[in-house]
Amino acid sequence: MSPSSGPELREKSRANQVKQAKRVKKAKKAMEAETGLRHRSWWTPYLFLAPGLIMVTMFSLWPFVNTVILSFTDAQILRGGGFVGFDNYTRAFADTDFWVATGNSVLYLVVVVPCLVFLPLALAVLVQTKVPGIGFFRSAFYTPVIASAVVVGLIWQWVLRSDGLVNTLFQKLSIISEPIPFLTDSTMLLVSAMIVTVWKGLGYYMVFYLAALGNVSTSLYEAAALDGAGPVRRFVSITVPQVKPMMLLVGTLSAISALRVFTEIYILGGESGGPGGGARTLPFLIRQVGLGFSGETGYAAAVSILLFLLTLVFSLLGRRLSKGDES
Repeated sequence: MSPSSGPELREKSRANQVKQAKRVKKAKKAMEAETGLRHRSWWTPYLFLAPGLIMVTMFSLWPFVNTVILSFTDAQILRGGGFVGFDNYTRAFADTDFWVATGNSVLYLVVVVPCLVFLPLALAVLVQTKVPGIGFFRSAFYTPVIASAVVVGLIWQWVLRSDGLVNTLFQKLSIISEPIPFLTDSTMLLVSAMIVTVWKGLGYYMVFYLAALGNVSTSLYEAAALDGAGPVRRFVSITVPQVKPMMLLVGTLSAISALRVFTEIYILGGESGGPGGGARTLPFLIRQVGLGFSGETGYAAAVSILLFLLTLVFSLLGRRLSKGDES
């Protein structure tokens, strides 16, 4: 090979590349001329994203920004407000009703979340068993999920009131002499609402766990059974570790739902949120102070932002736990 053959080959390669680029450019122009379209790669993706971005901006981003702005004003339902700085937040921290509602929301979370993490898992393990008629039980457990929250609340109101099913049955069996104040005592009302929330969420989170259990290898259970592990041991040593990521997800979702609970309290306790408003949660308080002709929109917006921050804390905590479990 001569010394000049190297540069000559490189020149030919560059010439071929230039010819190829010209052919591609010519073919592209011919296609554009034939179809009447001109490709603009920088704006085409945004054109497809535009409908979704517009919807998110109109119904999610702008309402949130507007709520933040309102929280720094003294706006009311029938009039605009002026800027008051952090007065609404200072008022919230000094408001007894706010702390009662916050305590009820956190208590709701502390009680409901563990129930919705472990009970649906146990239920999923039971209905996963392949026996005749198990499909009926799966459907039955899921039925409360598709039922309206208002209908569910009215059913439980009929069950728990002083002359309802539970009190009447217990009195007939001489278990109690006086009706249990499920709906007329603030603490009992809060507990009753928690029962309704757990009852309605069992089937929903059961489906999550059924999906997770479907990915657990049966060979693990077979090996454990050969080693003499019983059902409880297999559940603790195999099922729980394998579905732990799903348990963290369910815990995060149920925590967010628990902090947003409103319907159960409203249906069971009425517009006051129980006797003296003792069972009010933060969403219930937001509704009370923000609605009506004298509704304080600015203060309600400030409480909403505080609820958002509280929810964000638990969401980030769940995310941190999930990352720690993955690592």
